[in-house]
Parts: sequence; C-alpha cells; structure tokens
Amino acid sequence: MSVESPKTLIQVARTSGETDVVPPIDLGARVRELRKARKWTLEQAAKQAGLARSTLSKIENGQMSPTYDALKKLAVGLEISVPQLFTPPAADKITGRMALTKSGEGAAKATTTYEHELLADTLRKKQMLPYRARIRARAMEEFNGWVRHDGEEFLYVLTGVIRLYTEFYEPVDMRRGDSAYYDAAMGHNVISISHEDATILWVTSLV
Repeated sequence: MSVESPKTLIQVARTSGETDVVPPIDLGARVRELRKARKWTLEQAAKQAGLARSTLSKIENGQMSPTYDALKKLAVGLEISVPQLFTPPAADKITGRMALTKSGEGAAKATTTYEHELLADTLRKKQMLPYRARIRARAMEEFNGWVRHDGEEFLYVLTGVIRLYTEFYEPVDMRRGDSAYYDAAMGHNVISISHEDATILWVTSLV
C-alpha cells in the first residue's frame, strides 16, 4: 500500500485528464442564437434593443463590430448581462459516464494518519473526489500541522466516533450518520476517539 498525503491525492486528481479548450465566441452567431431562442424577428429584436434593424443585421452577420453602447443595448433588450453575450451556452449533452466501485475494491492509498480507499478511480476529469477513509490517528500530535487544500469538502461518518478539528471552530465529536461540509482551505484534521478505527466517507470538490 503506497503512502501519500491527502493533499497529494487531491492535487493528482485535479491535474488528471486532458485540459478543456474553450472555442472563441462568434458574437454575431451568439446574438442570432439568443434572438431565435426568443422567437423574435430581426425587427422585434432591434426594437427591443433600441437599434436599427440594419445595425442588428450587420452585427449578426459579422459585418460590424458593435460599440460598447450597442452591446449594452443588446444585453438590455435580450434581458441578459453584457458578459453573457460572450458566454457560450452549456453543452446540451449527456456524457453517460459511470464508475462502479464494489466494496473493498477501491484504489488503496495510505498516510501515517489515514487509510484511503479511492472510489470511482477509473474516471478522469472528475469534479469530485470521493474516497472512504479509515481514521488511524488518535491525537492531533500525529499530524504534521493542518491539512488544507483548495475547494470544499464533505464528510460523513460511517462507523465509530471521530473528532473533527478545524482552524476556526471548536472541535466537534461526530458519530455514525453525522456529517459536515466545510471550506477545505481552512485547516482541518480528523482523529478517531472510539476504541476501533473510525471510517468516514469524504468527498472533495476538484473545481
């Protein structure tokens, strides 16, 4: 079983997979798309925005670069913000991705204080990192300072009793069925205060 820190696991998960490339926005096509989504004719959209029909036609066909004043009028007429004119629509597709992890078959990673079982490890470019952890630590002194990393984190106690330490709050004891959601950039550590090692489900955001 390899020994890694939770921070390293999260860094690896964040950098795995290919980088998305966002194509440049065709303003004219975007304006036309927004107009047609509202089922407006050129005349209706131009009137709504307070622009001449010919001006709007030239913008949609890429024959004219609108001034900022014209962009503001367009945004007001379309009832959106100016930045939304340059924001591509969300991709309307279903990826169908799924990863099944049978009990005990997750990728095992260990630290001096936790034993992690990574779940859905075969999926790349995840937006969440789910893993089950066995809490071996029994005292804060076993940690080399606070654990902290970007993103937000959710933990759910599966077995045993834990004590959650956070940088800005008093320690809290948690039992089976208890959960916590917190800013992971805030220092945090978990110890088991039951006789046996406690187990928890951890889900860390990767975006």
